[in-house]
Amino acid sequence: QVQLVESGGGLVQPGGSLRLSCAASGFTFSNSAMSWVRQAPGKGLLLVSSINGDGSATSYAHSVRGRFTISRDNAKNTLYLQMNNLKLEDAAMYYCQRGTGDRGQGTQVIVSS
Repeated sequence: QVQLVESGGGLVQPGGSLRLSCAASGFTFSNSAMSWVRQAPGKGLLLVSSINGDGSATSYAHSVRGRFTISRDNAKNTLYLQMNNLKLEDAAMYYCQRGTGDRGQGTQVIVSS
């Protein structure tokens, strides 16, 4: 079955960086577009970034463009999200998502001074 396991979240000060990872299994990773979505307390899901199967095309939410970078290593079945210059409003639970369906359990990002 499809498994998506996120890691890399934690507590960081504003302006800091984190790198999230998502280990995927149970499907052909290289054939699947992948995304990162996030949900802050009391708010809806936000599509943060997406990447196509071979990594040649990416997209970003306006609020993170220029600060976040999505990437993937198909040899390792792993999705990444490099987050730089983190802001208070980036604090949320971050989920790895396969297409528009399967989602992992999430990793918490806390941004606080």
